Amino acid sequence: MTVSDEIGHAGLLHALVLDGQGGARQIAYADIPSLQLTEPESLWLHWDRSQAQAQAWLRKQSGLSEFVCDVLLEENTRPRLLALPENELLLFLRGVNLNPDAEPEDMVSLRVFADARRVISLRLRPLRSTEVVLQQLKAGVGPKTSSEILLGLADALTDRVDDLVAVLTEKLDEEEERIETDERYTPLQDKMLYLRRQAASLRRFLLPQRDIYAQLTRNRLPWFVDDDTDYWNELNNRLIRYLEELDLVRERVNLVLEAEERRMRERMNRTMYLLGIITGFFLPMSFLTGLLGINVGGIPGSENPYGFAVATAVIMAVAGFQWWIFRRLKWV
Repeated sequence: MTVSDEIGHAGLLHALVLDGQGGARQIAYADIPSLQLTEPESLWLHWDRSQAQAQAWLRKQSGLSEFVCDVLLEENTRPRLLALPENELLLFLRGVNLNPDAEPEDMVSLRVFADARRVISLRLRPLRSTEVVLQQLKAGVGPKTSSEILLGLADALTDRVDDLVAVLTEKLDEEEERIETDERYTPLQDKMLYLRRQAASLRRFLLPQRDIYAQLTRNRLPWFVDDDTDYWNELNNRLIRYLEELDLVRERVNLVLEAEERRMRERMNRTMYLLGIITGFFLPMSFLTGLLGINVGGIPGSENPYGFAVATAVIMAVAGFQWWIFRRLKWV
């Protein structure tokens, strides 16, 4: 595949003609209107939908209906599959956001129109998954048909999800291990809530995406390759596993937070218990010392040279009696 950074039109990222053998050649924008595909060739156009030129081409020169263009250019979308007349389809998928300074769970939208010989894909932000498919085509081991382009994109998107789920699981494993091995370690609540928020955000988009793969497994279009449904079913099973992992991550985070809250309550109760014991222990002695310390006449032992020793002995006896009582009541 010949790679060129300039294809002659703002907004057109890649214009590729698949040769049906796993490779492709890149064409210029000016060649698209007069392009004549021969068997077994297919066309893949990848656009940046933020560009006004890309939107204008889609509405005026793509040959797509106004409804299809409106759907492809919607501001906010969720993963969905829309069957169109003449065995065409619209496929909206989400991929992990690996762009600099971006949150991975802020998933990037990929919008695709496809028929038997043509794929038109649009994105707003760069998506690594499309680069994976491009590298496969460059190496001559990429998709051979338009249906395999859809599979290649979906498979690359799913691989990125696998990586992110693995990272979330590893972070949680580290936190749980530190909690088990270090009694003084206190997990940061903000960090744990961030892990739970990531899992919830991923699940929000992956759940409908799993349903899409299940639909493609059940509803095979005429231009799908014979084993395409097997691959869609495999992607569906992989997403089911990732969703189960995300559910488990959320549950484990909740358990860690609950365990930490319970430990804090236990520490607080133990501290309050000790303070109560100390208060109860010194209360009678405080009463005696306060009574003997009042500055009035008639204090027992005030004239006796051994009065202080006797008072101290009485206080120690009271302390010993309290200790015995506390031990009998199993308070200490």
